[in-house]
Amino acid sequence: MNIYVELTKKFNVDHVRTMLAGGQAAVLHRLAFMSKDGDWILREQQQDLDHILKVLEGYGAKYRFGSPLDLRWLSCGWSAHLEFQWQGLRVRTDFVTRPARIDPETLERMWKDTEEQPIPFASARDLAEMKKTNREKDYVVIGELTRRMKDPESQILYSRSARDLITFSQQYPDLIKSLGAKRPLLRKIDQGRENLEAALDLERRQLIRANEERLANYLEAAKPWASSWRDLSRRMQGLSLPEAHQVMVEHAQTSLPKQAQGGSHD
Repeated sequence: MNIYVELTKKFNVDHVRTMLAGGQAAVLHRLAFMSKDGDWILREQQQDLDHILKVLEGYGAKYRFGSPLDLRWLSCGWSAHLEFQWQGLRVRTDFVTRPARIDPETLERMWKDTEEQPIPFASARDLAEMKKTNREKDYVVIGELTRRMKDPESQILYSRSARDLITFSQQYPDLIKSLGAKRPLLRKIDQGRENLEAALDLERRQLIRANEERLANYLEAAKPWASSWRDLSRRMQGLSLPEAHQVMVEHAQTSLPKQAQGGSHD
């Protein structure tokens, strides 16, 4: 049994409150056999967050370093992290309401797309956008996700293969030209495979640096929170999840700023 799928079912009793992203979404796209943790996008409704906390309380979950599972921080791009032991497995659960690199219009469309899914999870294109992280391995995942995409525009915008892009340029020359503003390296296709591969490498490095800069803003904002985390963890030891959550929120109000520059944190 996939505990992350089971959790998603419990999170979404009555209506869709969450969708899987990250590694578990890659599993559901059949790109991986397993993932070591679960990443969920949550609706920005306090009653939905309360339901998530209640489900996690049933598993004896405890907070890991991150923000409280509270709209005041999640709506500003922070992420909440909890964990529990289940059948000898350390189950790690990570939550955001505003995933990195996903604009509000796209997020609204994602919720509509998942309404009829038995297990809601991010589409190949949306997951590829979220995978533009500072981890080299995620760009391999993006390349494989591209092969799960059905429409040529998505394939052209996300492909990590110079050979595939050259093929697309022969099949869809007008589309390649029109998408050049969105993805400048497409303008280098006619310069040959070697130059295109160099452009793909540069694009990856630029995306990695952009995400590093985004995360650096959150790390800077979280310095007071990080310095007090050890003491806060001790205070939460032995408490039920609702009690620990209240302690987290009270401490965050003075130690974790709601706003940080640079976009959402993951």
